[in-house]
Amino acid sequence: MVNIRRNYSAEEKARIALEALKETMTIAELSSKYGVHASQIGAWKKRLKEGLVGIFLEKQRREAQDQKELIDELYHTIGRQKYELEWLKKKSDLFRS
Repeated sequence: MVNIRRNYSAEEKARIALEALKETMTIAELSSKYGVHASQIGAWKKRLKEGLVGIFLEKQRREAQDQKELIDELYHTIGRQKYELEWLKKKSDLFRS
């Protein structure tokens, strides 16, 4: 007898892992309900737990990146203005002589 592997979509994996995380049913019951091996459900549950932290960290990373881009832009503006000021000082000395 040939066993055919079934590929689960990300939505199906998330739904099954979320049910496992809720613990309303045992892993064995979920395994028989969805036809997925218990160790696979355990692995999806573990990945879900680890991934949940990333949802909240993403906002902090995005804010830090925005802050870094703002600082870089400000340093660029300061540098350009400093260069323009030095150029104007140099040119103003030509008119004083």
